[in-house]
Parts: sequence; structure tokens; C-alpha cells
Amino acid sequence: MRRKVALIVETSTGYGRSILSGIVRYRRSAQWAVFLEQRDLLSRLPAWIENWQGHGIISRVTNRKLANLVRRKNIPLVELTDRGKGFDFPTVRTDDYAVGVLAAEHLFERGFRNLAFCGYQHEAWSTRREAAFSKHANDNGAALSVFRSPWLNKSANPWEIEQQQLALWIASLPKPVGVMSCNDVRGQQVLEACSRANVTVPEEVAVVGVDDDQMICELCEPPLSSVATNATTVGFRAAELLDQMMAGETTFESVTQLTPIGITVRQSTDVVAISDRDVAAAITYIRENACHGISVKDILANVPVSRSTLERQLRRYFNRSPQQEIRSVQIKRAKGLLSETDLSMEQIAGRCGFDHPEYMHVVFKREVGITPGQFRRNSQPS
Repeated sequence: MRRKVALIVETSTGYGRSILSGIVRYRRSAQWAVFLEQRDLLSRLPAWIENWQGHGIISRVTNRKLANLVRRKNIPLVELTDRGKGFDFPTVRTDDYAVGVLAAEHLFERGFRNLAFCGYQHEAWSTRREAAFSKHANDNGAALSVFRSPWLNKSANPWEIEQQQLALWIASLPKPVGVMSCNDVRGQQVLEACSRANVTVPEEVAVVGVDDDQMICELCEPPLSSVATNATTVGFRAAELLDQMMAGETTFESVTQLTPIGITVRQSTDVVAISDRDVAAAITYIRENACHGISVKDILANVPVSRSTLERQLRRYFNRSPQQEIRSVQIKRAKGLLSETDLSMEQIAGRCGFDHPEYMHVVFKREVGITPGQFRRNSQPS
């Protein structure tokens, strides 16, 4: 039987479209007739849903009306947000805590010890990202500032007032400062506020967003670095779960959280905030060349800094040795290739500066806690 599935997912955002891409990938092996219309997060439920005779729903906008309808009709539903509180539908979403930690680590790795978070009030996903970011900042002794305002409701500020308030906040922050924005839309607002406040990006204020919406990120001035949330796999896993529910299965996780892929680095954080120019040059050299199989000797041969100074300053700023910094860059590159490509382990090892895939396997498991193969299975749709 060809099952009828309704997708109540916004087509207006990069995150929503990536979710739909994951659902499409799963649907290639499923006999589904899909019901979908163009919409955004503020759109009302489609009028046809009231009398729809279908088998399952994947939703990003579950409200009480939809919850009552699916319970009355006994239709399986998979929720993709936490905004529909109290409905107890199985949920698949991004691990927001991991997002906050990843953004904080990214800014720490660039030498920032003044950090700030720009989020939204009364939005659980933003609050979780803020909590993780703040904890990481506090645990590492960083100064922290937070700006919040309402989002998609009647109390939200008009654009001009919001930008004025953001510009005043940006101007008040100690510089240099690394700012995490709770999503890419917020990141674009922060960058516009930086322009109004006459502060330079990324030298005085570095900004990282979330969702890696390429259109928004590339429209920003300068282009916005962003956390890639792995929304495609969110969509795939949601479709997989719905198929199991429509087949009558009743045992599954109430909430499935998927870790982000990594950071897509663009100009808004392409800087090293370290006052010692030679050490900053060494960090830049490592990040540009670690995947070419360099050693600490290569760093010292190309940057005018002594080994003892390099060792001391890297431990001061990053709590890592030069060799550990090289490994950190290699592992991050490996994660990206494992998540985003179908390259073989041998090809990935070569592109990350490892002589043999077996050695990459050993180092990866030691640093990450799981094997490269396990990481790939966890981060990619099946």
C-alpha cells in the first residue's frame, strides 16, 4: 500500500529545506505519496489537513489544533521542534547543547576570551544554545555578555528599534569579542549592528551563527561563519521513524537529538585574536597546513618563534601543545569529510595529513571516543 504522508515543514528557510532533502532521500526507498505546500514558520496549518485521510505527518509547527486532530484520527506524527509543548509526540531535532559548545570552542580556538551570546527570549532552542555556550565560557574563565529579545510574536521589536538596541550592545562589549548568534538570521542582525556601531568584523567582533544557511551567510557582510546542524539527517531520521510508526512499531526514543556536523568558517570569524603576532602567525600556519602532514619542526622553520615560546603560549591560550593543535585541526577536517562525503578511509586519511588510515583510526578514536566508521554512521543518513 502506498502511504500518504503530510509534510508540514517550512520551505522558506535553509534549515527547513535541508530537512526536506533528508526526507526525500529516505522516500527513495519508501512507497509514499507526499502532501506538501510552500510555507514559512508563521503560516497557518494547511486548510486541507482537517479533512485529510492520510497515514502519517512530519511537522515543524505542531499546535493544539493539529495535536487534537491527529489523536482523534489516530495518525502517527513526528515532531521536529520543541515548540509544541505537552503533546508528547516523538521528536527528532538538532542537539542544541552540542551546538552551543561547538560555537564556544570555535571562538576559543581563535583566541577570544571575551564572549557574548545573542539570542531570543522564551525560545527553548535558543535558551539551550545559550546555556551550553555560557557554561563553556564560564568553565574557561571567559567574560560573558548576553542579549535577548522577543522573536516571532507581537512583542517583537520593529527592525529599526531592534538594530539600534543591538548596536548599543555591540558598542558596549569589551573588544575583541567573539559573539555567538542563536541562528543565522540573528547573526545577520548582529553583523548589521556592528556596521552601525562602527566596529570592525572580525578584528574587533567575530560572529558565528547557526544553521549554515548558505544564502543568508553569503548575503552577510562579511560572510557569516555558521554551525552546520546536520538538518538533512534530522529529516532522514524523522522519515525513518515515521515509517516505523506507520508500520505499527511502538518502541522508540521520545526525543532523538543529532549532533551538528561542524563549523563552516567564513570571513566573520576568520581571525586569530592573539596579541603576540608571531604566535598568531604560528596558529594560522598550523590551521592552513596541518592537513599537509606538517610537524612542529615545520612550524618553527616558517614562523619566527622559539619552541619554548610556542609551547607556552599555546598552552596559555588553548591548553594544548603544538602537536595537539595539529591533531585538532586534522581531526576536525576528518569529521567534515566523514560527514559530508563518501570518500574512503584511505582517501580521508590522505587529505587530513595521516600517512595511513590505520593511524588515523587510532588517533580519531583516542580524540573523539568512537571510530571514524561509527562517526560516519552517526552523522550521515543511512
